[in-house]
Amino acid sequence: MPGIDESLLEAMRLPGARGALVVDWISGLALGAVGEAPGGDVEATAAETAELARLAMESGALAPAPAGQGEEPPVEDLILTTADAFHLLRFVVTPFDSTVFLFLSLDRADGNLALARIRLAEMADRMVLG
Repeated sequence: MPGIDESLLEAMRLPGARGALVVDWISGLALGAVGEAPGGDVEATAAETAELARLAMESGALAPAPAGQGEEPPVEDLILTTADAFHLLRFVVTPFDSTVFLFLSLDRADGNLALARIRLAEMADRMVLG
């Protein structure tokens, strides 16, 4: 089972990958980073994407938690598109508190968003934190 570093390196092998992070959405801290961060600042990217993640996860209107299920987060992933990039946040389910997500920035011309979603989901399922 891959850890943070292995998962980030695997994410960077995706076509068009510019940069990848593992972020704790409660604290906004990057737990690992590789490649380029949008805007050039890894910590700013981690903090700003954590804000998006927190809003999505805490939204009762957009993603209500299913009744009787506390294990799976109500949101699987978020996709943000810009003129030149796709930004994908994939939440990682953990046995403790599930406050971590994978962030991937893809070049819009070279990236494959569908493939990235599939591969990040697989990585999130296999990732071991610690």
